[in-house]
Amino acid sequence: MSDLTRLLNAAETGDAKAAVDLLPLVYEELRKLAAAKMAQEAPGQTLQPTALVHEAWLRLAGSEAQQWNGRGHFFAAAAEAMRRILVENARRKQRVKHGGELQRVDMTTLDVAILSDDGHLLAVDEALEKLAARDPLGAQLIKLRFFAGLPNVEAARLLAIPERTAKRTWAYARAWLYEELKKTL
Repeated sequence: MSDLTRLLNAAETGDAKAAVDLLPLVYEELRKLAAAKMAQEAPGQTLQPTALVHEAWLRLAGSEAQQWNGRGHFFAAAAEAMRRILVENARRKQRVKHGGELQRVDMTTLDVAILSDDGHLLAVDEALEKLAARDPLGAQLIKLRFFAGLPNVEAARLLAIPERTAKRTWAYARAWLYEELKKTL
């Protein structure tokens, strides 16, 4: 049993020391995932990878007792937490109170910037909810690849499925998502 699995098991039983020891083991990996995801975000994003990791960690290690079924389950939960944080951030930024109706203006060219990717992120989230009802594995794979930035090989390993199945599922889920997004965007 790896140190990570041992600490996950200890942390789920309420061992506070295990939770403290767990963070250094997963922090760098979560930071890399967050940095990869944030690199895909639109310029001017106010949420930084470190803040995304910290917020995800707070949600993962919150007051409720967590049940982790190993490394794959933990990182899938981390990807889901990051996705939810990014969606909440996008929704917050679209509110009128936070300038949701305003568009950025690039002062060097004085051209109005195109609509922010927040609308796209919300559309992707809604489409993912529909996909999860039809194909839970496909939705989970999209979350790991798109929101956590994992390569296909790593996502397949975390989901405990063969890489070929992951490739086929990725192709289907991506095509389905594309068709669904064409309807809304």
